[in-house]
Amino acid sequence: MSVSAQDRAARFPSDWEDDERMAFLFSAFKENRDVDCTDWDGKIDFWSPLIIDHCRTRGSVCVSLQDLNESFRRKGIVPLGLSTVIQSMIRSGKVQKESEFAANVDSGWLSWGVGLLLVRPLKWTLSALLGSGRVPLEEMFIVIELVKEKAAALLSAYRGSPLAVRSLLSFPELRALSSHICPDESTLCMALLQLQREKHVTVSLHEGEKLVKFSQAGQGRVSPVSEVDLGIYQLQRSEKLLEERVEVLGLEAEKCKQQAKSLLKEGKKSQALRCLRGSKRVEKKADRLFAQLETVKGILDRIANSQTDRLVVQAYQAGVAALRISLKGVTVERAENLVDQIQELCDTQDEVNQTLAGGVLDSGEDSELEEELKSLLENTILDKDALPVVPTHPLSPPRKTGIPDADFIQSLPCVPDSSLAITDEELERELSRLTVSDTAPRRMESAQ
Repeated sequence: MSVSAQDRAARFPSDWEDDERMAFLFSAFKENRDVDCTDWDGKIDFWSPLIIDHCRTRGSVCVSLQDLNESFRRKGIVPLGLSTVIQSMIRSGKVQKESEFAANVDSGWLSWGVGLLLVRPLKWTLSALLGSGRVPLEEMFIVIELVKEKAAALLSAYRGSPLAVRSLLSFPELRALSSHICPDESTLCMALLQLQREKHVTVSLHEGEKLVKFSQAGQGRVSPVSEVDLGIYQLQRSEKLLEERVEVLGLEAEKCKQQAKSLLKEGKKSQALRCLRGSKRVEKKADRLFAQLETVKGILDRIANSQTDRLVVQAYQAGVAALRISLKGVTVERAENLVDQIQELCDTQDEVNQTLAGGVLDSGEDSELEEELKSLLENTILDKDALPVVPTHPLSPPRKTGIPDADFIQSLPCVPDSSLAITDEELERELSRLTVSDTAPRRMESAQ
């Protein structure tokens, strides 16, 4: 089928409309790259990313030469060098034959029938044995870049879905989960094979049912399917079936009740009673199944708790081992010794600082400065002692003594001009003199 103009604009580069350029790209390769490496490399660089983009647009990880010839047909002409391009991509590891990609499948895949993929590339194997370098038209090739993208998207979809709580999934469940990622079953199988190479998936066949086990978040690789996994899967499947059956019985009981009401309104009491008895029987059956469902859920809860306990114990063991390693060689005596050494070094540092600070000034100059400071301090104290005390109470008005001012002033004691070094005897004589001078004017007044 040829490509329409709209598809060309969306899926092909701008060179696709250049007839001269496309005539060169559609031409066959030289027999040897050494003849013209520019011609050879130019075509490889054009077609290789275009093939990958073509597969990505279709959502497929597989491609064949026949499909490429039809997809890249232009004006009735197919590219002549696509076989060489595919061989170059094989050598560079960009694509791989489907038979080689599925060559390392385990017994689980073989039981799935994936080994049948090895039959289809028989023509390629025979042509390789006969020495032919041409790629068969129907040979399928896996684009490694795209299958890795699909595998990563599939693992992300599983871990982000409610099914992530289950380690085992049936293939139909996985098919429904990945419908937006893998358009067909073959693409899903290729993505699972890639995840198995990355140790994130393992497959098995149990009682004719295809099962897939994913690695859980935080685990480096998936563990093999064990009897415990199969037992948990059986319980989970039983839980799902019981839930569906209880829901159906509940709807059936409700339907019988509604029929009984309708018959009772119509006056058909006997028929209404039969419908009501049927409703009661269905309800009893639903209650019995519900009790079984609760038992299954209880078992699953216990299993989940035991797994959680096991993880906690493992975490404790890892923590103890790590703590033991980190404290290896550390003892109380060693810690005390280190503290003593630190304290000794701190004391030494303080002594060094004091020594350096004391050696800055000259000792003789320091003594002279201390003597001068002491002298200034003594003079300041003497000056403060020579001054009279400043009164703190308000001054009383002058008292009238009857003595003339000049005589009164002369009668006052002299102001000391030195320090007040007065003895008690001198103070008593001065007080007697003041008393006598004060009583004389009073006698004169009384005589008058």
